[in-house]
Amino acid sequence: MPARIKTDDQVVVISGKDRGKRGRVLRVDPKHERVYVEGLNKIKRHQKANPMSPTANQVSGVIEKEAGIHVSNVALADPKDGKPTRVGIEFVDGKRVRVARRSGTRID
Repeated sequence: MPARIKTDDQVVVISGKDRGKRGRVLRVDPKHERVYVEGLNKIKRHQKANPMSPTANQVSGVIEKEAGIHVSNVALADPKDGKPTRVGIEFVDGKRVRVARRSGTRID
C-alpha cells in the first residue's frame, strides 16, 4: 500500500488519549504501521549514559520521548482548513500526487 502519510506532514489525532491534537510527523514506521508525531503520545524511559556509544553526548536520567501512534488513529490535516481529511492518489503528468479528499487540494 502506498504511503499516505509522510514525514513533515501535519496530522490530526482522531482517536486515543491525544484525540483532537495536531502535530508534525517526525518519522514513519511502515513495517509496524506507526507514525511518530512531535509532542504527542509522550512516554518516559530511564536511560543510562554510555561513554562507549557512537553518540557520546547521550545523557542519563529519565528521558521523555514520543511513542508511535497507529496510522489508523491519525488523519492528515487538510492544507486549506486544517480539518482531518483522507488522502487520495491522482496521476498528473504521469506522476503520483497526493490529494486531500476533503478539498481536492494537492499535498506537497
